[in-house]
Amino acid sequence: MSQFIEMKTFVRIVEAGSISAAAEQLGLAKSGVSRRLTDLESRLGVRLINRTTRRSSLTDAGRRYYEGAVKLLSDVAELNASTTDLEASLEGTLRLAVPLSFGLAHLAPAIDDFLRSHPGLDVDMDFSDRQVDLVERGVDLAIRIARLEDSSLQARRLCPIRLLLCASPAYLEKHGRPQRLEDLSSHRVLVYDTGSGGTLQLKNEEGRLVTISAPSPVTANNGDFLRDMAMAGHGLTLIPSFIAWQAVASGDLVEIMPEHAPDPLDAWAVYPRTRYLSRRARRFIDFLAEKFGERPYWDQTT
Repeated sequence: MSQFIEMKTFVRIVEAGSISAAAEQLGLAKSGVSRRLTDLESRLGVRLINRTTRRSSLTDAGRRYYEGAVKLLSDVAELNASTTDLEASLEGTLRLAVPLSFGLAHLAPAIDDFLRSHPGLDVDMDFSDRQVDLVERGVDLAIRIARLEDSSLQARRLCPIRLLLCASPAYLEKHGRPQRLEDLSSHRVLVYDTGSGGTLQLKNEEGRLVTISAPSPVTANNGDFLRDMAMAGHGLTLIPSFIAWQAVASGDLVEIMPEHAPDPLDAWAVYPRTRYLSRRARRFIDFLAEKFGERPYWDQTT
């Protein structure tokens, strides 16, 4: 077994948190992963990980070796990427974590195009609007729609994400079209909430975000559901344009008070700072950034 493979296995053990988790991510038997670690420690003549029946922890030597190994593996990946033919097909498995609505509506067609250009590539998708631990799950990269605050992640911006306050024509005919923020207190608001307490926040005349107090008959953690409820006339909702665009284009939803909409979010491709990016992940990020761009196709009709 080469030391390079042993090194990669050691890094995966550290990032996964255990030999068992690393074995699952690598698709190997636990005994095989354990043997690679033992062989590496024998080669180096030092213990890298303290192993007990309950938990594992890095030794001081292990921590130093891990930091150096991550840098070395990253440098090798960069060197390979810079010298490999850019037109060569990609191989291996690309593990992604993506938001449900954005993933199904816009990443699925994009991945279809990407796989047609690289038929040797496999994709492992995790759909969830909740943020997952990329290291623990063995994910190569995640797509996140947010204002990023997590400094432990590397990120590349893919495109802007506009937010639209929408209602159906039938709802507006029945309840009236709000003209000012104060008018919203008498309206029904459909709220997006992933578990942290959803509220409707819009910009006031001074450009500051304010929380709108209004009856909320429907709360959900899925934007497609809120769009459908708004189309059915159950209330107003603030949803991304990548969800609302077709309903707005067809007239099933109407954007209201665009001057009070929050500043756009962004779609990001993110990955751990300690994780070197594979060539397939780098190429996929480049592909998405070019495909979506500063004015993504769903914003060209709204």
